[in-house]
Amino acid sequence: MTEIARPRSLPALLCGLALFALNPVSAQSLRLSSELAQASIKQPSVATRTVDYIVALVNSEPVTNNDVRQRLMRVEQQYAQRGVALPPREELARLVLEQLVAERAQQQEAKELGLRVDEASLAQAEQSIAAQNQLSVEEFRQRVAAEGLDINRLRNELRGQLLLQRVREREVELRVKVSESDIDAFIREQGANNPEALELSLAHVLVQVPDTASAARIGELQARAQSVADRARAGGDFAALAREFSDAPEGTSGGEFGWRPVSRLPELFVESTRSLTAGGIAGPVRSAAGFHVLKLIDKRQGVSPAFTVTQTRARHILLRTGPQLSQADAVARLNRYRQQVASGQASFEALAREHSQDGSARQGGDLGWTNPGQFVPEFEEAMDKLRPGEMSPPLVSRFGVHLIRVDERRDTAMSEREQREVARAQLRDQKAQSVLQSWSQDVRARAFVEYREDPRP
Repeated sequence: MTEIARPRSLPALLCGLALFALNPVSAQSLRLSSELAQASIKQPSVATRTVDYIVALVNSEPVTNNDVRQRLMRVEQQYAQRGVALPPREELARLVLEQLVAERAQQQEAKELGLRVDEASLAQAEQSIAAQNQLSVEEFRQRVAAEGLDINRLRNELRGQLLLQRVREREVELRVKVSESDIDAFIREQGANNPEALELSLAHVLVQVPDTASAARIGELQARAQSVADRARAGGDFAALAREFSDAPEGTSGGEFGWRPVSRLPELFVESTRSLTAGGIAGPVRSAAGFHVLKLIDKRQGVSPAFTVTQTRARHILLRTGPQLSQADAVARLNRYRQQVASGQASFEALAREHSQDGSARQGGDLGWTNPGQFVPEFEEAMDKLRPGEMSPPLVSRFGVHLIRVDERRDTAMSEREQREVARAQLRDQKAQSVLQSWSQDVRARAFVEYREDPRP
């Protein structure tokens, strides 16, 4: 397995407002970049530091003004990253306060249910965040300190979000059930709601009409086509009629096109056969080429676009950095390789076999056909920007420095097992959202909340 495969990711822990929050029961990843870290729990500067005070009590547990300010900074960062206009700051602060109140009530519910986050789980969460930023835990803590953040506060935030995740997952597991019949119905519905997924097996006879044909000649040709249609409707052998009368290349093979999605058939053919059952005859119908007699051999529901995936076949050359090779030297070397390939002095495959430092070298850097999500984000993002035949500039990843070339792309249907997995996950997410919303409202309604002072963001 190639070493640029995506590592297992940590579910989202640090959420913003509900409008932008990651699904708490989805396997989304958290990359705590410096920007996100600054937006999440950064302490106020000396110039802006104010005396803290309690803004609300949730079952006697306080929510402070600093709690609101720190969450507000994170939410504002999320708005900025998405290019979304901010509501007035006072209104946003009230929304943030309501979110914190709801979270406090849910965390208290979790504790009452006996749920806990032990030190091992917390350490694993911290280690996962560090690894996704290509850092050791110690380096991660040093960066946290260098950016003016409190590691203990970060760990408490992680503990609280892990607790929220666990209680929400518990409620989903208890209340959300997806049956095999639910999956069958979902797959059928996806096909019914996507007409483009329909596939037809058609045969036709073309009676060609020359561009210079007179009206009388056109009438004769139309009569010939009508005779073919009449004989076909009377039970005549359509393949034999096609071989005898069709002017189309398919005529010699009985006029059959084979199975094709409707998106790859002329609209005239699709519309003319839409109401037919298998074995039905349509026509003659006129096109720019002439008169067509069509037979619907069969129809079937193809794979919905929801169950297709765009695969990429790419190659790469990986140079690992370290004491023997600096990052700058690796970038310079890969730039030379890139120029050699572009000028025709060397092939990408030969350079990969000779220089690449991972398991794909023996195959000329060939990574095979891959689905989205198989590689680490920084590699996949660069690969996705390339058109077939294009090479990337040298790319730095957590594994070293890469030169990437995309060879091919294709849309392919998922296997039946993959389709059912996708359907199950989508159905579970749909039901989970409804369950979590209902549960959250119930927990909030049962909580005693006392508002003290308005937050001053």
